[in-house]
Amino acid sequence: MRVLLTGHQGYLGTVMAPVLAAAGHEVVGLDTGLFADCVLGPSPADPQGHRVDLRDVTAEHVAGVDAVIHLAALSNDPLGSLAPELTYDINHHASVRLARLARDAGVRRFLYASTCSVYGAAGGDDLVTEDAPLRPVTPYAESKVRVEDDLHALSDGDFSPVFMRNATAFGHSPRLRADIVLNNLVGHALLSGEVLVLSDGTPWRPLVHAADIARAFAAALTAPRESVHDLAFNIGSEINNVTVAEIAEQVAEAVSGAKVVITGETGADPRSYRVNFSRFRAAVPGFDCEWTVKQGALELADAYRKHGLTREDFERRFTRLAVLRAASDAGAVDDTLRWRR
Repeated sequence: MRVLLTGHQGYLGTVMAPVLAAAGHEVVGLDTGLFADCVLGPSPADPQGHRVDLRDVTAEHVAGVDAVIHLAALSNDPLGSLAPELTYDINHHASVRLARLARDAGVRRFLYASTCSVYGAAGGDDLVTEDAPLRPVTPYAESKVRVEDDLHALSDGDFSPVFMRNATAFGHSPRLRADIVLNNLVGHALLSGEVLVLSDGTPWRPLVHAADIARAFAAALTAPRESVHDLAFNIGSEINNVTVAEIAEQVAEAVSGAKVVITGETGADPRSYRVNFSRFRAAVPGFDCEWTVKQGALELADAYRKHGLTREDFERRFTRLAVLRAASDAGAVDDTLRWRR
């Protein structure tokens, strides 16, 4: 199968591309390259691809493609809140435009990287299923809801969108992100000796390893149409529904000598939800996540030590907002995050 993978030079795409290739697919990348240099350790071997802004995709980019896996987005919540208009322009409008072009080109399956943060303020003790009300509390999550709605309207007998609502990712990738919760806490623990939690530690978070996300997308790519057509799936494992305080404790166990420090300075976080992941397991028999939070913390600590993670890298090169601010300050990108060259 010829698969167009958008965001192939991002945190998840760098993990996913080799998984798809190992499954026998021909992978074609598409990425604007904003985070291509966020590499920890040896440079990854990227698939052949297009260096193009998502907003500038044309029919040529989807010609001859059997399926699209759409990861590319401005991610995460702080970035989306800083520039909500860009979040909607790129994450929403450009994503829907890509889907229309794909449908018109005869692409039959479109796997969309959504997020469990669409449940935002779910709260409560019940596990959230895909049929629960959506309560996004950030522009990033709201943009995902809008895309799901618009892709649903595009679905037909030949075009199958699938909404992969990923839990919060964690784990090592050759292109690192340090601004997601487990990756961030492990880095702080190694560099400062403290597992620093700014909230009160009580919010629930569902977590999932980047490699398990990659395996889930690979499975959804070839699942029977009737099992996945126009459906939303939570991607993760119930065992990784944990509070932020529990995540911190796991990190302290993985990084010897580190102490948990919960400051509570940002107060209670309204984003709190525990998630049910059984629908995807039922749709794709035999699939289950392999990584636990504890295993991920150990993996990250080993990778950070092995590749000599520094505080400068941690705070600037592997934090999405800092990377974009540096590119803007250097004049490399304009106010709309387009390359000036």
